[in-house]
Amino acid sequence: MLRVATVGTNWITDSFLEAAQQTGKINPVAVYSRTMESAENFARKHHIKHCFDDLDAMANSDEIDAVYLASPNAFHAAQAEIFIRAGKHVMVEKPMASNIQEVEALITLAQENQVVLFEALKTTYNPNFAVLRNSLSKIGRLRKAHFSFCQYSSRYDKYLNGENPNTFNPEFSNGSLMDIGIYPLSVAVALFGEPKSFTAQGALLDSGVDGHGTLVLHYGDFDAVITHSKVSDSKIPCELQGEMGTLVIDTIAECRNIVIHRREEPDVTLSRFQAKNTMQYEAAEFARLVEEKDYDHSGLARSRIVHTIMTVAREIIGIRYPADS
Repeated sequence: MLRVATVGTNWITDSFLEAAQQTGKINPVAVYSRTMESAENFARKHHIKHCFDDLDAMANSDEIDAVYLASPNAFHAAQAEIFIRAGKHVMVEKPMASNIQEVEALITLAQENQVVLFEALKTTYNPNFAVLRNSLSKIGRLRKAHFSFCQYSSRYDKYLNGENPNTFNPEFSNGSLMDIGIYPLSVAVALFGEPKSFTAQGALLDSGVDGHGTLVLHYGDFDAVITHSKVSDSKIPCELQGEMGTLVIDTIAECRNIVIHRREEPDVTLSRFQAKNTMQYEAAEFARLVEEKDYDHSGLARSRIVHTIMTVAREIIGIRYPADS
């Protein structure tokens, strides 16, 4: 069993711990929080033995093999570095870091230290993503790809009321593209590879981050159009249009439901059962990579492409984080 510590005591860590237990491969053994009281409260909730309020002490503990980082985006790179240097495997929530320079540095460091570095972007590890990828040939030559992930943030009302939540604060390397645009972007890259070129647009809030935006990835004879928003909701599914038919995908972050439409044929639902908490699939993949000592896995190449696009897109839009300095 892989002994895993967690950094962060929020809802996403709750979800990860629930998912990790389902894998049968991960044993949660330690919790970090900025205060020992918070760590102990979280540990009791999940029946976890060890508590830390010092990252270096956790990283150098003989009680853990790996760490799951679910801290604010701006902290990911520095915290990951601490654990990598201590010889621990690192599963870091998306986005892995604030920019491509930090991503490259982490990948190099992880390979030098012979540990697994893994960006926890669950979509591409879900069973229905494999269904989607394997179904592309059924629609013939691809002509259009439309991805939409627009979800009104529960914290946007706080922002409108004059508060400064992390979600809309550049100090925490946040905004629509980094928070939810990364999901459809990663799916597009996983399906089609690196685009020949791309364009980017975004609407900046007064705080300096993007509230919503659009990416267009150019692949030669088709484009992948990605719309993302944290200030509005979308109810439309995603589409991959080929000359022989169309694949329709609900909820791109989950690939929850996939239907193929082919002319003069009945519609067919292709999606299969997925666990409600789909984080278990990425957790199982992380454990597999550690077990097989795969320090140069394909997810790293995808992360490089995705973070290069996001870093350049932010430059085009005019979004700058303190980490970019």
